[in-house]
Amino acid sequence: MFEQLGLIGCGLMGGSFALAMKKAGLVKRVIGYSKSPTTTERAQQLGVIDAQAPSALMAASNSDLVLLAIPVAATEATLKAIRHLATPQMLIMDVGSTKSDVVAAAERALGEAHIGSFVAAHPITGREVSGVEHAEAELYEGRQIILTPTETTHLAHLDRAEALWKALGSRVKRMTPQAHDSAFAAVSHLPHLLAFAMMQSIDMQPEADDYLSLAGPGFRDFTRIAASDPKMWRDVLRSNSEEVLAQAVLFREALQELEQAMQAPGDQKLEALITKASSTRAKWRMGAQRKASPN
Repeated sequence: MFEQLGLIGCGLMGGSFALAMKKAGLVKRVIGYSKSPTTTERAQQLGVIDAQAPSALMAASNSDLVLLAIPVAATEATLKAIRHLATPQMLIMDVGSTKSDVVAAAERALGEAHIGSFVAAHPITGREVSGVEHAEAELYEGRQIILTPTETTHLAHLDRAEALWKALGSRVKRMTPQAHDSAFAAVSHLPHLLAFAMMQSIDMQPEADDYLSLAGPGFRDFTRIAASDPKMWRDVLRSNSEEVLAQAVLFREALQELEQAMQAPGDQKLEALITKASSTRAKWRMGAQRKASPN
């Protein structure tokens, strides 16, 4: 049980975390701060937070748990703003989609005195809509949470963070920040980039509206993530650009191979490439289902 959650960022992710903590009976009081006062006010109206804070510093004041649910580019400035109120007992986490840059920002902002209290976290969940109005207590249930500790992370805080997320119904995995960013460049960041590019390529054409009027479930599923928060994904793609660009090279190679197979005589090569992709997708889906099913 935590006495007080200082929530910095009262949008979808932060709001859902606060609601989940309340539902699980893990926190007595939630103090919230957002850059936009109207967001903080709305969060209180919806019962997501119990009281509004005028600053990140005041949200952290007297809190034994602080969650940063903000764009990753704002991590360092926010941690600098609250660091002199950090205590050895305070657990500080984030929910950003990149981790190497977040950990580096935390090290610079918190220094040796407080960096041990910081546990970088990435919940593998979300929605294509943003805002506290869409927050839900069940957002993290059954979802995977990646924790990326370093050698400076205090083991007690790491264990508290893992226990907390498990109490919210999440599955916890530990990785290094570097391994995290490499993996998610492939399975999250590049797919978002491709979805953005797909919608842009349609929009560039005079017949865009006519084409979109004919789009079906496949197009809807493929492009769903293109509706994600622009500011958040701007920061994610910039902060992990090296890994994303490396994955983009591999994607272009695969696309080129398919294009060449389309132009080559005979059907064998094209069908073989499609079959291989389909088999890999089916194998992944079966593995994901086994992991998600109860023992």
